[in-house]
Amino acid sequence: MASGDKVRVGIVGAGFIGHLHAEALARVPNAEVVAIASPSPEKGKALAASFGIPRHFTDYREMLALDGLDMVTVGVPNDLHASVCIAAAEAGKHVVCEKPLCLTLAEADRIIAAGRDAGVKMMYAEELIFAPKYVRAKQLVDEGALGEVFVVKQSEEHDGPHSPWFWDVRRSGGGVLLDMGCHSIAFCRWVFGNRPVVRVSATMGTFVHGGKTRGEDHAVCVLTFEGGGIGLCENSWAKGGGVDDKAEIYGSRGNTRADLLRGSSLTTFSETGYGYAVEKAATTTGWTFTMYEESWNYGFPQEMQHFVDCVQQDEPPLVTAEDGRAVLEIVYAAYLSAGSGRAVDLPLDPVPDVAVPIDLWLGAATGG
Repeated sequence: MASGDKVRVGIVGAGFIGHLHAEALARVPNAEVVAIASPSPEKGKALAASFGIPRHFTDYREMLALDGLDMVTVGVPNDLHASVCIAAAEAGKHVVCEKPLCLTLAEADRIIAAGRDAGVKMMYAEELIFAPKYVRAKQLVDEGALGEVFVVKQSEEHDGPHSPWFWDVRRSGGGVLLDMGCHSIAFCRWVFGNRPVVRVSATMGTFVHGGKTRGEDHAVCVLTFEGGGIGLCENSWAKGGGVDDKAEIYGSRGNTRADLLRGSSLTTFSETGYGYAVEKAATTTGWTFTMYEESWNYGFPQEMQHFVDCVQQDEPPLVTAEDGRAVLEIVYAAYLSAGSGRAVDLPLDPVPDVAVPIDLWLGAATGG
């Protein structure tokens, strides 16, 4: 539990996600960001200056040694998640880790154990369950307005990641499935009340970005839930024109559809183009969807408010490292399914021995 009126937060990472965390936390009245850690002094200093954050470090371990630091957010490349999360827990800090939780199920188990042993909250940053439109859709499900839900669809698609390290599957762990499929899988689990997934079938390919990566740039996964129910997850790094983020829920007595971004954007035509306002769009000339309050519509401030409240009031978070592990196991099964051409049952037993999840698709699994 944090002492005082505010939870004091440190941000690890000063890139795209670090900026999102700083922006979101600036809207949380009972949070105070006291430091940023980034190996790039220029990025760390610039982000600190943008949000009036008093300190910046090039080594996150120095930040973890600060007295009075209550919580850290982790927004670094995927291959660093486990080491940062475990170090933060051992330093007695509550942790908010971006997706994916880490690269392997063995790392996930170590993260969970580190949080448990240190008595700190190990929270998993899945912002879609805080996005206002999706929250309303889940309320419809919980109210019984749609009857018995039997299909949940979620897709997130654009033309590629925001940082070059994503193309290196040794660092990222995979392609679009691991980057954005985490969101779709977590969303389907959430709508179905986090019931276990018992079978996964997937297909994927590298259609546009083969010159940059061995990772897949389009993936489709079908999840079968315990007790019935189907989750359909489609994710792409191969679709131009900016981000699409959509969901559909079908029930026995109704259905609902949510377009996370298009319904909260301006429809703009410009011959000259304009400044950044359409995430991951290659150009802003011609017709575009000009975003407004994108962070809010995605649920980032609401997510950080929830995590800060959980620390301050010592309450259980809606999404934990255990949820992150469950999502990662489904990702493992999806890569294995795509690689083997067959459906894969869960839980995985034995857990395949791979360095990164995409090896299950690329054929580098060594078994047990």
